[in-house]
Amino acid sequence: MAQGSSVQSHGVKMLSLVEKLNDLKVGVDNDTYIDVILQSLPLSYDPFIINYNMNGLEKSIHQLINMLLQYETLTHKSMSAVVVGEASTSKAKGKRVERWKRKKGKGKAAATTI
Repeated sequence: MAQGSSVQSHGVKMLSLVEKLNDLKVGVDNDTYIDVILQSLPLSYDPFIINYNMNGLEKSIHQLINMLLQYETLTHKSMSAVVVGEASTSKAKGKRVERWKRKKGKGKAAATTI
């Protein structure tokens, strides 16, 4: 899965691959499918994967995809709040530096003319 793409579309793709393997009578258990899905996620899902493995959750593929959708929704909400907060503080710092430089420059000019 590419960073920034929808986990829902990725989940649908993974489900179709699982169904194709089942149609081919490949003897793979549910835990292997879960591991493949978790390994296909980008690095931004590492906290989710760690939590899933640490808590020893035993879920079906459909339950896992629903959990991933919930995680995606929660992380997008918190990410947008953080980005807005960072943008507003960095602009304020830049303005403070410009004001300080102007005042400092004016002060030197006044001091040299005396």
